[in-house]
Amino acid sequence: MSRIGKKPITVPGTVKVTFANGELAAEGPKGKLSFRPHPLMQVNYDEAGKTITVQRPNDEREARSLHGLTRTLIANLVEGVDTGYAKQLELYGVGYSIALQGNTLSLTCGYANAQVLTVPAGIQVEVTTPQARGDSDPARFTIRGSDKQLVGEFAARVRRVRKPEPYKGKGIRYAGERIVRKAGKAFAGAGS
Repeated sequence: MSRIGKKPITVPGTVKVTFANGELAAEGPKGKLSFRPHPLMQVNYDEAGKTITVQRPNDEREARSLHGLTRTLIANLVEGVDTGYAKQLELYGVGYSIALQGNTLSLTCGYANAQVLTVPAGIQVEVTTPQARGDSDPARFTIRGSDKQLVGEFAARVRRVRKPEPYKGKGIRYAGERIVRKAGKAFAGAGS
C-alpha cells in the first residue's frame, strides 16, 4: 500500500468540502477550487469526522501510481483554499527592475525591450522593492495564490525570462536559491 495514499486528509474548520458527481469542490478563505479524481480512485468524505480518504481498487501499477498522487492533489487543494501558496523571487542586476500595473508584470532585465507578462486569474503579485537599492540588493517580489500548480508554473515562467547566470549572478532567482558561481577568464601575466 502507498504510505502517502493511505493517510487521511484532515479538513480544517474554515474549509467547506462538497463531493458530488465525481467532483470534489473546496471553498475556504483563500478561494474556491475543484478537482475531478481519476475514475479508478475511490474518494470518501466523512463530514462528521472532517476527513477525506482515498482508496484504490487493486494493486496494479496504474492504481498504485494514482493512489498517492490523488491524495496529494486533494491535500494541496484543501491547503490552498485554507492558507494559500506563495513563491518569493529576487531580481539581481544593475539596472534590472520590475513593475506591476494592474495584471501586467513588466521586467526590465538586460534586453532591448521590457519583458511583459500577464498575471493569470487567481494569482496575486506583490512587489517589495527597497527605496535605496544598491548593487547587491535585489528587487523582491512574491507570487501568491490558492492553486499550488498555478503559482509554481507562473513563478517558473517569470524566472525563465532571465535565468541567473553563473559569472555575476545576475537574473531572476527564487529566494534562498544558491547559484554556483564560476571564475571569469584568467588573463596571462603582464610581465611575460
